[in-house]
This record gives sequence, structure tokens and C-alpha cells, in this order.
Amino acid sequence: MEVAVWDTYVTKKDDRVMHFDIIAPSEVKDVAVIHNYGKQYLKSKDQPDQQLTSKECSFCHIETVEASLQEEIEKNGYFIIELENCD
Repeated sequence: MEVAVWDTYVTKKDDRVMHFDIIAPSEVKDVAVIHNYGKQYLKSKDQPDQQLTSKECSFCHIETVEASLQEEIEKNGYFIIELENCD
């Protein structure tokens, strides 16, 4: 499965920068949909009011994912890879 990787940096309530990638099917081109995925993730991390726009989230590249991630993406529509300060 080909996916788009969206590189995302969001300032948390404690002023640390949270870095994560939003992984979505490559055919999802609507930026509002991608931002909504990010906002759902932020809500799950108790950061629901943090700003997430094209300034914080931008397309990075296309890649192929392994089967386990493909199943998760097919189930939820997207997958988050936590990189920094996502605790």
C-alpha cells in the first residue's frame, strides 16, 4: 500500500514541540482530512486545543508500508508514528 507521510510539529500546552508523522493512503489529498486525523490524535494526547494547520503539518513523501501498518490504516483511515515529545 502506498501512503503519504505528513510531517507534523505541534507546540504542546507545556511549550514542548510534539513531532509526529500522520500516515494516510496516498489517494487522500484533502488537507482538511489530514488535519482532522492530526486533531483526533492530539485529542487522544490531551492536547485538543493546540493549533494544527499547514504551518504545523506538511506533506513529506510517499512510501510503501508493511502489512501490519496497512491493516491499521485500512481500519482507522490513518496511522500516527510518534517521533518526539508525544508522551
